Amino acid sequence: LGEDEARQLGVNVPLLRKTMIISLSLLTSISVAFNGIIGFMGLIAPHISRILSGEDYRILLPSSIFTGASILVLADMVARTIIAPAELPVGAITSSIGAPIFLILLSKKYRRT
Repeated sequence: LGEDEARQLGVNVPLLRKTMIISLSLLTSISVAFNGIIGFMGLIAPHISRILSGEDYRILLPSSIFTGASILVLADMVARTIIAPAELPVGAITSSIGAPIFLILLSKKYRRT
């Protein structure tokens, strides 16, 4: 249902929206806390794929899998070679990739609304 229908049914839409945003933010934070930043790339990869390949889900699903795997493989290669013989944590590389992409996605979202 849309906002108008929900409002007509007596739902407090602004309160529900705020509650859902806070709840989903907490769930995402818990997921990243348990799985680490590498798991966060699993949340970012579909958004990157949507930007690159469009909205068609027949293309988006395989593209998301390939994008996420490619990012992690490249991050692992960079982590192993950037200061060879030592090795950086892969999470440091994926953080440096994931955080700016997340900020770009947020800025695009707020620019549209």
